[in-house]
Amino acid sequence: MEIKKENMEWLAEAMHYVKSKVNENLPKYSTVFPTSSSENLIYGEMGNKDWTEGFWTGILWLLYEDTNEKKYLSALETLLRTFQERLDQNIGLNTHDIGFLYSLSTLAGYKITGNEKALEFSVRAADRLMERYSEKAQIIQAWGNLEDPKEKGRMIIDCLMNLSLLYNISEITGEKKYKEAAEHHAKQAQKYLVREDYSTYHTYYMNVDTGEPIKGVTAQGYSDNSAWARGQAWGVYGFALSYAHTGILACGLLELSKHLQVLDPRKKEYEETAVQIVKSLFENYTTEKDLSNGIIKHGVYAIPSHVGVDECCIWGDYFYVEALMRLRNVWNMYW
Repeated sequence: MEIKKENMEWLAEAMHYVKSKVNENLPKYSTVFPTSSSENLIYGEMGNKDWTEGFWTGILWLLYEDTNEKKYLSALETLLRTFQERLDQNIGLNTHDIGFLYSLSTLAGYKITGNEKALEFSVRAADRLMERYSEKAQIIQAWGNLEDPKEKGRMIIDCLMNLSLLYNISEITGEKKYKEAAEHHAKQAQKYLVREDYSTYHTYYMNVDTGEPIKGVTAQGYSDNSAWARGQAWGVYGFALSYAHTGILACGLLELSKHLQVLDPRKKEYEETAVQIVKSLFENYTTEKDLSNGIIKHGVYAIPSHVGVDECCIWGDYFYVEALMRLRNVWNMYW
């Protein structure tokens, strides 16, 4: 998309602040990762054991692409070894978030550098994700052991983002099984997670023995019948990605607009809406005037469990930087 002259200045300012904040954090987070959310706007430190570590490596890949500065690549080389260790030692991989983890770390690394080892780890990660696929229900189970009665047969809206790992590995290797599983899951998500009014359930249970639907429930939203805001954004972006491969909201609108005809009035509408969202984040939500090592404030991890409320969230930081890259450059996505 063509960027209007009046947007160029604030986009440059926004990216300058991102780089200054990441450079400030780089010495601390070259061997460990920021916590998923901040406390009093300060991220802590953690090893590679949660579902969010890929967002930090994703930010570093974005800045490496934008600047070609070796300091980002040096940190990434160290951090990527922990993703290999995670596969080797099976650390916290009973989750569909393998897609988040490895799309923005090893897969991005392969796409940018052509490193074959990074591809090998990405394929291994995709194979682990495939283990969670139910042939009968045609979904990828979100969380927990496959026999856990609480989690058995549960898909969640977030997984639409995790499918990109499977689509990409299928395209790179020529193995159709990855793409077929991703397509089946996306169709089931469309059928059962999306309501008639186009709001979405956070999670939905399927019977893995019969393939029959059971019920939709929430995990982090207000109620079973509400629309969880972050999940709705995952849906916008995730369905756009599935469309991109088969034929956080601003990024989803920008991706979706790429696949609309030039004369389609929705194309301009989506692009302009995305620009306004990102501009509002820049003008009203950065941590520039705060004591913080995050980038975007007023985020929420989970209100029901009182975790990360009105804080920085590492995925929010990542998608903000991705949106800036999309607006400033012709960017080949990692997803």
